[in-house]
Amino acid sequence: SPTPTPRSSAAGQGPADFAGRLAWTPSSQDYSDFMAWDCGTATPDVEDQPLFACSEDGQYKYLLGPVLISGENVTDATAGIPQNEVSWVVNLDFDSTGADQFGQATSRLATQQSPLNEFAIVLDGKVISAPQASEAITSGSAQISGGGINQDTATTLANQLKYGALPISFDVSSVDTVSPTLGGDQLTAGLIAGAIGLALVLLYSFVYYRGLGIVVTGSLVAAAVITWATLVLLGTTVGFAMNLPGIAGAIVAIGVTADSFIVYFERIRDEIRDGHSLAHSIQSGWTKARGTVVMADAVQLLSAVVLFFLAMGTVKGFAFTLGVTTAIDLFIVFFFTHPLVTLLGRTRFFGQGSRFSGFEPEHLGVTRASLIGRRRTHSGRRTGGRRPSGGSKPSTDPKEA
Repeated sequence: SPTPTPRSSAAGQGPADFAGRLAWTPSSQDYSDFMAWDCGTATPDVEDQPLFACSEDGQYKYLLGPVLISGENVTDATAGIPQNEVSWVVNLDFDSTGADQFGQATSRLATQQSPLNEFAIVLDGKVISAPQASEAITSGSAQISGGGINQDTATTLANQLKYGALPISFDVSSVDTVSPTLGGDQLTAGLIAGAIGLALVLLYSFVYYRGLGIVVTGSLVAAAVITWATLVLLGTTVGFAMNLPGIAGAIVAIGVTADSFIVYFERIRDEIRDGHSLAHSIQSGWTKARGTVVMADAVQLLSAVVLFFLAMGTVKGFAFTLGVTTAIDLFIVFFFTHPLVTLLGRTRFFGQGSRFSGFEPEHLGVTRASLIGRRRTHSGRRTGGRRPSGGSKPSTDPKEA
């Protein structure tokens, strides 16, 4: 059966005066409805009528009577440690009306057994505190103390009592409508800037490294696919959303990836200029380049981590995207770029230093034989070799020599 809600009449039909509210007792129907009610069901909060409410953590539920003291009657609430004591408390001060009403309420509650002697403090339909009244308090000032109250809880409760009771109203001074196309235009501009930067990197790679531009293109495409898949996965699992600083981080990562290619390609060319074959240069160049690539990416990744934890706001998006793309760059260089260069080096086009391959011997200042690993050999007759046909045995007499 559905969970019942408290039986309530319209506002103003409950106890009309404070004495009536103070004398209110729940009926059997109120008890029955309360036992069937759970914390997930909203109840109407009418000042002169009973209320079903739960604690903030949802562990306890309360059957409360009509409101006895309004938050407007609380003039001050502070958290502190009384003199000669060690525990935190919350100090309350009431105006004259609140002091009188609180005195009558605590006088009645102090005679009850627990939990009927609890005084519930309700904010936004939740019981934020339910201290017990141990005695009548008629001075206009009260103190909430006991177990579970520390500096944090005391400060929070004091702020809720002090500021949660303030009657606030808002006046509309002006209304401005900002078109969502503003952010869309900036996002589009960022994507265009990234596309232009990517195109320039690819153009440079083909102009300077010629056929090796295929490696650059393939590596950047693979990095882009993995980056996109990673960001989509993070958006699905942890709610990550790409923003303009994030796009900036991805654009910067294009330069980081390009640096890795340049270091690797230049090491290969250096090995070729030293007289090594292409096959040997690819492996030895990788051995010398990978340390530089790892150190450069490690510094970049460390910078992104520090920026992420120290920065505030949208700058975190820049740092996060930069860190992710830097880690992906390491993966691409080790498991895609280097294997791809090794495979291309075994082809006729690249292996023999064909024109536009990026390994042209004349461009690197070496011979084609040196590039493909061939060495020139000299053949000749060896002394003591096969005896010449048709001749006599050579004389060993020095005089005949």
